[in-house]
Amino acid sequence: MSDPRIIVALDFASVEEAQTLVARLDPAHCKLKVGKELFVATGPALVANLVDQGYDVFLDLKFHDIPHTVAAACRAAAKLGVWMLNVHALGGRAMLSAAREALEITPSRPRLIAVTVLTSLQDADLAEVGISGGAQQAVSRLSQLTQDCGLDGIVCSAHEVAALRRERGKDFLLVTPGIRPAQAERGDQARIATPREAIQTGASYLVIGRPITQAPDPLAALEAILQEIDLT
Repeated sequence: MSDPRIIVALDFASVEEAQTLVARLDPAHCKLKVGKELFVATGPALVANLVDQGYDVFLDLKFHDIPHTVAAACRAAAKLGVWMLNVHALGGRAMLSAAREALEITPSRPRLIAVTVLTSLQDADLAEVGISGGAQQAVSRLSQLTQDCGLDGIVCSAHEVAALRRERGKDFLLVTPGIRPAQAERGDQARIATPREAIQTGASYLVIGRPITQAPDPLAALEAILQEIDLT
């Protein structure tokens, strides 16, 4: 597979746990996501090592700060050789544009996407923090802003994918966490979908953690999901 659509979330606290799983996977079949816990625990060396092993790495640190600081963080991430990284759309136009501009001058430009509304949040949670209109409207507004600023796409729930694909066009990346095979537990995600549902509605990439990482045979679990999303 030239461009695997499954991104396996390495939600671990140590290099040993992460590398044990990675050794059982295959970069031809999946990409990898390194988030806050693993990055804080292990540092950037692990990211560079995963890249050296042939994996496309999504660095999921959700940068959200003043434009200058976020631009500098994006440049530093690009030096690690990551395939993709993200920022928070709620950082606003100036921050989003600064992040994009910072990456345009890097030798090998990573893809840059924005987080809109966390998949753990429901409409009542958004109202409590002053975001009106519910998740669907908030995601739509923030995705428009992200596209206007020239970013490659967004992170969104599979529940928003169909509408966003119509609004943003075929080339805008829609990266969807909260993906659970039909038999898997929901965990702490509130807005979820099965892998096949997400792909059918227009998702570009699926972020999947526990259904693969905690499976007795992670590679077999991954291959089962690949078969599920094969729509040919």
